[in-house]
Amino acid sequence: MALMIRAELGLDPWDVFHQGLAERTGWSFGVVTIVVGAAVLLLWWPMRQRPGLGTVSNVLVIGIAVDASLRWLPAPDPFGWQLAFLVFGVVLNAVAGGAYIGARLGPGPRDGLMTGLVRITGRSVRLIRTGIEVTVLVVGFVLGGSLGLGTVLYALTIGPLVQVFLPLLTVPERRAEPVAAGEPGPVAPVAEQPGTPAPAPAG
Repeated sequence: MALMIRAELGLDPWDVFHQGLAERTGWSFGVVTIVVGAAVLLLWWPMRQRPGLGTVSNVLVIGIAVDASLRWLPAPDPFGWQLAFLVFGVVLNAVAGGAYIGARLGPGPRDGLMTGLVRITGRSVRLIRTGIEVTVLVVGFVLGGSLGLGTVLYALTIGPLVQVFLPLLTVPERRAEPVAAGEPGPVAPVAEQPGTPAPAPAG
């Protein structure tokens, strides 16, 4: 996020939205990011998404991290370095998204929205992620956020990139160890009470 801001070639769709809100509210970029992350969690409720450590960390850490990064990250002067910052920022975002979703500790609010919609609609990650990015881009632009080359690049590539990195970075689910002969088997789980909804996947 900080790399794309410093590149000054256009923000990613969510940050166009954040920037527009920051201009309307007068809050700092980091504060707006945290508030939006918490608000997006409300959209998880109808999809029965469950937050986890990754979810809470995303809400609290991203805004603090981007403000801290902007304090020491220099602004590139030649266009070549601006372009490098932009491309590296987009790819890093996709790698990070695949990594913390694949860790199975709960996706961030925005990615949890994506995985929830993928689960309930049966559509691909690429299609759902791109649809979300385009939607927040339009709203952010109306609010006064800035667009550019980076905006277009991010909106068109983040979905396919996450779809590439997600299976590579997903931690395999643990399987029950085989029981040796003569040893007691695992205790069967307690049946759910009637009317109790089954737990939703973590995303």
